[in-house]
Amino acid sequence: MELEELRSRLFKGAVLVVLLTPFKDGGGLDEEGLRENIRFLLERSRGRLDRLVLVPTGSTGEFYALTDEERRRVIEITVEEAGGKVIVIAGTAQAGTEGTVAMSRYAEDVGADAVMVVLPYYHIPSEGGMYMHYRRLGEEVDVGIVVYNNPSTSKCYIFPPLMARLVADVPNIVAVKENTTHIATYYRMMRAVGDRVPVFCGLGEFWYAVEALFGCPGFVSG
Repeated sequence: MELEELRSRLFKGAVLVVLLTPFKDGGGLDEEGLRENIRFLLERSRGRLDRLVLVPTGSTGEFYALTDEERRRVIEITVEEAGGKVIVIAGTAQAGTEGTVAMSRYAEDVGADAVMVVLPYYHIPSEGGMYMHYRRLGEEVDVGIVVYNNPSTSKCYIFPPLMARLVADVPNIVAVKENTTHIATYYRMMRAVGDRVPVFCGLGEFWYAVEALFGCPGFVSG
């Protein structure tokens, strides 16, 4: 999907569903269970598929605990089951830039429409490091990038001025998943970039009811 079309569809409003990663009793990936879950979502979203976005291997999918092969397989299965009917945004974050680029390239190769990338975690980067992380990713992939701004897990945060610089300098940033619990900060983020990319509520249905007052176009749901 072309970047402008993707950005436009997300601007119209969406529910981004972060998929669980099911496992069998013995610990192996439950591929059929994953397919069943996705088919359930597609069936229940009939007539509103233009508003549904599937997000495999995100935080709810426990990406940090999956092997690289398991992550790749979950992304591939999700793209297969989506069949082009709904947008797929694959979680491809790693603690470092090189791993993130590699997983993002794979997601692009198998047909994901975009990648969702949380900030580097464990060692907290400077603002310059955050900028270079996403700038490098934008240079290495052609699909859309959703910046996942989640200070509770990454222990760092992209403030609105830096986000505005990223959106200006990285053309394939198509959205922001914003996890701030401070409504004033969300408002400032909307003022900074909300006219150029959709800023989604990352905290689910409850918090969306508040952020909708400031034009929030949708939310991320488990």
